[in-house]
Amino acid sequence: MNYMQFDILCVGRLKDKAFEQRCQEYLKWIAPYARVRLTELPDAGKEKENAALLRHLEKVSGTIIVLSEDGKNFTSRGFAAKLESFAGGQITFVIGGPEGLNADVKQKGHLLWALSELTFTHELARLLLCEQLFRAVNILRGGHYHND
Repeated sequence: MNYMQFDILCVGRLKDKAFEQRCQEYLKWIAPYARVRLTELPDAGKEKENAALLRHLEKVSGTIIVLSEDGKNFTSRGFAAKLESFAGGQITFVIGGPEGLNADVKQKGHLLWALSELTFTHELARLLLCEQLFRAVNILRGGHYHND
């Protein structure tokens, strides 16, 4: 497994301290295997949030994965394999705010990824993303966190 680079671009801060602590724990566990950079954009209403996301995405040179209910579902092993196929470059994950993402942001994605067929708050989506990134890295390095 190659060393990976993940950027998480999201709208809003985590207001729930338990979510924040758990996300930080997953990111700490990922650190030996991947660099993770988190960029939080302010809650500013859907139009301003999407404009800010687009400005940031213009600077991205690697793969962009947009979390969206319209996206593709993966098993954890399938997601790990997809990440491995993008390995060697920067992978940017985009999480919108409470009002969601517009079509322009979704079109910037090389992949639209649905965490589930269920809808989650943007805070819970961030926690699930952090957990799934750790799970994927663990799968790729042959760890025991993920059991079939």
